[in-house]
Amino acid sequence: MLNDKKIIVVLPAYNAELTLRQTYREIPLELVDEVLLVDDHSSDATAALSRSLGIKTYIHHSTLGYGANQKSCYREALRLGADIIVMLHPDYQYSPKLITTLAFPVGTGRYDLVLGSRILGGGAMAGGMPGYKYIANRVLTFIQNLLLRQKLSEYHTGYRCYSRHFLTVVPFEQNSDDLLFDNQILAQAIFCGFRIGEISCPAKYFQEASSIDFFRSIVYGLGVLSTSVEFLLNRWGILRSPIFQIARWDILGPEQ
Repeated sequence: MLNDKKIIVVLPAYNAELTLRQTYREIPLELVDEVLLVDDHSSDATAALSRSLGIKTYIHHSTLGYGANQKSCYREALRLGADIIVMLHPDYQYSPKLITTLAFPVGTGRYDLVLGSRILGGGAMAGGMPGYKYIANRVLTFIQNLLLRQKLSEYHTGYRCYSRHFLTVVPFEQNSDDLLFDNQILAQAIFCGFRIGEISCPAKYFQEASSIDFFRSIVYGLGVLSTSVEFLLNRWGILRSPIFQIARWDILGPEQ
């Protein structure tokens, strides 16, 4: 089913030297056509290790942020002709072995994007997710589901699979260069009526895995609420935000 699709795995990296090798070893290379890594000006040897593993490697010459890193990842993946783009953190928090499960529903046209949810299956706390993060995740997800009229298990996972069509239509370049990028692109997907799927993906929390501190978590949470309000104001026609300026013709395509 996926043999005629070009699958590219993108790794937005920052100081991932200690976990990159293990992450890369578990990527199903028999399915994936290419792996590319964008290094956001790490202070360790992430880029050198990436190249030694044979990964196509790009380097930011200054630290631009998590969202800016993803923008570079998707820009390059599209340029290389990807039909399916899987975004995987190289910190080994999410299992690369689930790439096939993520990619299949997108490749068969069932969904436009698929999320690897840490909440489905109830394994988040067992995997070591800090209690305050779990509570914040559940509260923010509850609020966003109410405001955006959805039933997603979470909006904050960093393990995702997108179709080429989705990334060529959604103006992701207008999104935040920081952590809010992930939430904004989901809001864009819902705003446009794209089909979103979820699979269960337990995550591991350990010292080398990337994480944000309590203060940045608060800033992110406020940004999530702001995105939800912005979504509603655009839906009601009160605002015309750049991140939500997507023509219906672009969503459906000329054949429609």
